[in-house]
Amino acid sequence: MSRRQLLPFAALSATYFAHIGFFNPYLPLWLKDLGLGVGSIGLLVAVQSLTRVLAPYGWGWLSDHTGERVRLLRVCAGAATLFALGLFVPAPSMAWLVVVLLGMFIHTSAMMPMSEAALAQWVSRSGDFDARRYGRIRLWGSLGFLVTVFVSGAWFEAHGMGDFPLWTVASLLLLNGAVWWLPRQREIAPAHAADASVRAVLAQPGVRWFFASVFFHVLAHIGVYVFFSLYLDALGYSKTLIGVLWAVSVAVEIAWFFTQGRWLPRLRPMQWLMLCALAMALRMALTAWWAHAGWALVLAQALHALTFATHHTVCTAWLSQHFPGRLRGRGQALYASVGYGIPGVLGAVVGAAISETWGLSTVYAVCVAMALLSALCVWRASHALVRAR
Repeated sequence: MSRRQLLPFAALSATYFAHIGFFNPYLPLWLKDLGLGVGSIGLLVAVQSLTRVLAPYGWGWLSDHTGERVRLLRVCAGAATLFALGLFVPAPSMAWLVVVLLGMFIHTSAMMPMSEAALAQWVSRSGDFDARRYGRIRLWGSLGFLVTVFVSGAWFEAHGMGDFPLWTVASLLLLNGAVWWLPRQREIAPAHAADASVRAVLAQPGVRWFFASVFFHVLAHIGVYVFFSLYLDALGYSKTLIGVLWAVSVAVEIAWFFTQGRWLPRLRPMQWLMLCALAMALRMALTAWWAHAGWALVLAQALHALTFATHHTVCTAWLSQHFPGRLRGRGQALYASVGYGIPGVLGAVVGAAISETWGLSTVYAVCVAMALLSALCVWRASHALVRAR
């Protein structure tokens, strides 16, 4: 595809992550503003991860079998917006919030696996994943995230959290505009790959160890995704500074996506994943034990270039290689479910229990151990893949 044809995908990435950029960091603070405790907040945030356990695979299966990824993306964006209107209900009950967030997340959690599956195909050349082209599109998502995490942080600092529902609906409307800009193109793929082929890929020990490494790597990330804003708020950091620290992580992410075509060929995929896991352990250690030092938090957030951006691109390329053709959507969906679904539920619920008993800093100490487990799984995956050749 030409650069002009890929512009709608850049817009989709920008608007989707613009929505995520304020929603994920500030949802816990909005829930806190409603008077909910850490335990209830952890459970509500876990709803997003819960939907990622099964919903992405269901949507991925449907998109693989119909080829109608664009139509399904439009359905998901519209339904998520309708559910988001429920956030305007004054003094919502816990049950109401569960229903609204569940409806939103069932649809938004499916959007990135489907769009990533489509984009991975369209940026590939002669069957090889083009990391440079992928990064130049994906960085627009990081830019969208950067803008909203910074601007919304300053807005909420000045005006309070009351406008959170308005920000949610407005960002989803922009997302709807982006998915309707996408060219309506039914993806045609050879019908030689069936569900049995997915099981055959998963039967390989190296593939299973790969998914295990993803599980523990993202489980370590839950300390950032769920508790980071609450942790900094408890330490006395202002909402503006919280937004700045989130912005640091996204700024280095953008720089990596822009230049990754130069660096990625220098190491093999499993070597990159090992480096990412060790960087994750360092990041969580700095956050756990040096969070009162501004320089430590800036350094920890700068490691996001490795712990997220590098890890995500390497995983996307690896999945494109091992789940080709009609398996692509389900491969990305498994990545979302195993990596972001199950760890998200487990991390949010267990992390809330740990924080209420021993404090939020203990959550990050546990995350160090999870990152080291991820490194162990990468080592096992590397050896298993070598033996399978």
